[in-house]
Amino acid sequence: MSNPRHLVVIPTYNEIENIFRIVPAVLDQVEGFELLIVDDGSPDGTGDAVRSMQAKYEGRLHLLSRAGKLGLGTAYLDGFRWGLAKGFDFLFEMDADFSHNPKDLPRLLKPALEGRADVVVGSRYTKGGKVENWPFDRIFLSYGASLYVRTITWMPVKDPTAGFKCYRREVLEAMDLDGIRFIGYAFQIEMKFRAWQLGFRVEEVPITFTDRTAGVSKMHSGIVKEAVLGVLQMRFTSPQKKSSPEHVAPFEDATNSSGAS
Repeated sequence: MSNPRHLVVIPTYNEIENIFRIVPAVLDQVEGFELLIVDDGSPDGTGDAVRSMQAKYEGRLHLLSRAGKLGLGTAYLDGFRWGLAKGFDFLFEMDADFSHNPKDLPRLLKPALEGRADVVVGSRYTKGGKVENWPFDRIFLSYGASLYVRTITWMPVKDPTAGFKCYRREVLEAMDLDGIRFIGYAFQIEMKFRAWQLGFRVEEVPITFTDRTAGVSKMHSGIVKEAVLGVLQMRFTSPQKKSSPEHVAPFEDATNSSGAS
């Protein structure tokens, strides 16, 4: 593959405390990457902050503005559709709050770029991975959720709830993205599970996950409930069928025709 293109997708909602740091952390430190911010109409001005930085990163910093808070999963899916339509070869997802270290992006890219993996997961629970600044009860809940998912789905991924990932475009083209049903915490599980069902290779790369120090966490009880019930639904529904790339519909931003650049 000559001159592959890499896109990092970051959803935002009220991330003004982080956006001026995360954009340069991705684009200044990691050569060859482009960044798409999918902003859900943040009332704190996150979208405007991104626009103010676009001139500095001309052609590398993109903004997709949506009408309101539509959910984490739909933000990533819209970002993936945008990236596929623009011809990117590798698409990443990560958080805006520095819980995922931008310096780890090349480490996630390497197994996919070398052809060893189709989905690469930045893993807290594989050998060498760890969590920082989390209270014990949060670690217990997260690790317990991972064990629960592995038990129910039989999926051989030690950190199935991880949100730091790299996809080869072929994975996303083969998925029925319109058929992804979950928009919260369970979205992360479902994307890995569907890729694994389709026979794609998943590799875990150890990372250090650091809890956010600025902004407000989006975690709430409804998200956890969705994940618990959602895993059962995933396990007992029919696997998705592989679709050929020519059947992938082109992305259209129905929420804001002028929001992406």
